[in-house]
Amino acid sequence: MRQMVGALGFALCLNMTANSMAAPAGTAGNQDFAEGENLLKNKQYAEARVALEAGIMKSPSSVQAHFNLAEACRGLAAWDCAEEHYETALHLDAKSRITGTREPRLSKMKVWQSLEEVTAWRLLEKAKSLIASGQAQPDKMKQAEEALDGANQLGLNNEQQTVYQQLEAKFPGRRSTSSPDSLKPDGSAGEAFQTDSRDVPMALVPAGEFTMGSTLKADEKPVRRVYLDAFYMDKYHVTVGQYARYLEATGTEAPPEWDIMNQPRHQKRPVVNVSWSDAATFCKWAGKRLPTEAEWEKAARGTDGRLYPWGNETPTRLHANFGKKEWAHHMALVPVGMFEMGKSPYGIYDMAGNAWEWVNDWYDHDYYKKSPTKNPQGPATGKSKVVRGGNWRYVQEFLRSSFRYNADPSGRQFGYGFRCAKTP
Repeated sequence: MRQMVGALGFALCLNMTANSMAAPAGTAGNQDFAEGENLLKNKQYAEARVALEAGIMKSPSSVQAHFNLAEACRGLAAWDCAEEHYETALHLDAKSRITGTREPRLSKMKVWQSLEEVTAWRLLEKAKSLIASGQAQPDKMKQAEEALDGANQLGLNNEQQTVYQQLEAKFPGRRSTSSPDSLKPDGSAGEAFQTDSRDVPMALVPAGEFTMGSTLKADEKPVRRVYLDAFYMDKYHVTVGQYARYLEATGTEAPPEWDIMNQPRHQKRPVVNVSWSDAATFCKWAGKRLPTEAEWEKAARGTDGRLYPWGNETPTRLHANFGKKEWAHHMALVPVGMFEMGKSPYGIYDMAGNAWEWVNDWYDHDYYKKSPTKNPQGPATGKSKVVRGGNWRYVQEFLRSSFRYNADPSGRQFGYGFRCAKTP
C-alpha cells in the first residue's frame, strides 16, 4: 500500500511545477529543504520527513516545503501529518497570492484531490483497526461502518476500493454503499442514502423547549426559552447529485457554474450557487419546506444551550469543514456526512461549516426582542433572508449554532446551500 501511495505522491510532485522545489536562496532552512527534496525524489520518505521538518522549524512559511513534507508523510502512510501539511501549503499559497510573493504556485485542484485521497486512507485504516478490536463490541463495529462509508463518499482509487471491499465483507448482510449513487447511511447498517431526491434520510426533532440565542452578538439577544412543535430535518445538505435529478425532472434553470458543480467527483458535495427561491422551490417539489430559523437552531444545538452542534469544544477539522481560503471549483466543499464528531444531538450532519443554509425567515436584527416564544415564524416581510451554519471559509465565529447572518434572497453565491424540513 505504501509503495503505491508513494508512487502516486511522487507523480503528483513532478506535475506540480517545473520550478525548483527548493526554498528561495537565502531562506533559513534552505539546505534542509534541498536535502528533503532530493530524498523525496529518491522515495526515502522517512529521511525526507526528518529533513523537511528540520527546515520548517527554521522557516515555517515555505509553501513548497509544507507540500513536500505532506508528500513524504503520504509515502509513509502518516495520514494525519499529510493532511495537516497539505492544508498548511494551501493556506500559505493563498496568502502568498494576496501578498504577491514569488513562491512557486501549487496546483490547488491536485492538492485537494491528494487531501481527499489521504483522508480516505485514514478512514479505511481506522475502520480496519476498529474491526480488529471490536468484533464483539457493537459500538466499535458501527464506528467502523461509519468510517468505511465516509471513505467511500470521498471516491476510492482501485487500491482503496480493494481494501474497502475486503473490510466491507466483515459485515454480513450489509447493503453495499459502493455504487456511484450511494451516500451516507441513515444511521442503521446497510441503509443507503436514497437516489430519489425526494426520499432522503431525515431526523425527528421532538416537540419541546430549547435555549435560543446567545449574549455574544447583538442580534442574538435576548437568550430565551422557545417551544417548537415536532418536526423532521434532513440529515444532510441537499447534494449536487440530488439537485441534478431535480433539474432533470422539472426542467428548472440550473444555477451558475452548474457545469463545474455537476461533475462525478462532486455528486455527494452540497449544491451551492442557489438562491432562497431555488431552495424553497426544491423543498416544495420534494414535499417538504425550508426550516424556520428557530427549527434550524434547535436541530443544530439541541436543548442544552451548547455553542456548536457537537458541544462547546473549539472547532477542529474533525468537527467541520472550515478554514479554507479559496473556492477551487467546488473542491473547497467536502462530501456530506463526513464529520462524525460534528453531528448535532439529533444525528444531523454539517450544521457547522461546508455551506451556509437558507432558512425560511426574513431577517430582522431585533426580531428576538419581540418574537413569540412558541413556534416563531420570523418577520412577515423584510429585505434579506437568514442563512445559518457558516461555510467552508476561515471565519470560526460563524460556526456557532446561534450565529445569524443575512443575505439577499436573490443571490446565488458559491457558499450558499440548504436542507429541507417537514412537519409530521
